[in-house]
Amino acid sequence: MTVTELAEKVGITQANISILKTGKAKAIRFSTLEKICQVLSCQPGDILEYVPDDSSN
Repeated sequence: MTVTELAEKVGITQANISILKTGKAKAIRFSTLEKICQVLSCQPGDILEYVPDDSSN
């Protein structure tokens, strides 16, 4: 599936999909995450990864 197709099916912009894809997003709405998981038939853990913020030390 292309970024364009995913953006259309989820209902967000291609720019926002790209931000999520590159890992530059600082947050995501639960409704957006839910829609992405519906479209891709996956679970949140399949597409999310926890990376500690080194700047908090």
